[in-house]
Amino acid sequence: MRAQGARLLLERTGQNEAAWNARIARESFAGPAELDAWLLAQGVTGYARTHLIRERFGWPDFLTASADELIDAQYVDRPSLRPIFERVIEAAALVGEVDVQARKTYVSLVTSRRTFARIQATTRTRLDLALRLEGRRPGGRLAPSKIHESCPLQISFAKPDEVDDEAMELLRLAYEENA
Repeated sequence: MRAQGARLLLERTGQNEAAWNARIARESFAGPAELDAWLLAQGVTGYARTHLIRERFGWPDFLTASADELIDAQYVDRPSLRPIFERVIEAAALVGEVDVQARKTYVSLVTSRRTFARIQATTRTRLDLALRLEGRRPGGRLAPSKIHESCPLQISFAKPDEVDDEAMELLRLAYEENA
């Protein structure tokens, strides 16, 4: 996240993070809102602006945590779902080159092209695997997903053994369509 923000800042403004931080240090901002307004007046928008505000006033814990810390936090109050998560990750490793990206409340499975699945402990008793499958409609185990619009279908799991051959095949298809 930090590297992306710094890259966007340089691309969009022509000045790197150090140059912007030096300019910001010369000013006197009482809080993030003042810095935000000043950056907007300087033409700094979007992620680049957010990046500079966080550099000055601090990054949220979930953006500085390691992937392991984020995943542990997702399952701390729902330990029965962790083995299901581990089975899905194991299955993903079998389909091809997968980048596992942990976020605060979910994990994205990404090909070199784009996200093809998201894993989320949606309730204390259910883990959902949202899939990016084109041209498929809900039916059987595939239900409409509310996790993210880019992954419109999902399979829900309550036990590790539900991550079966059918689920693994759907995960493989999603990977292949998005690789």
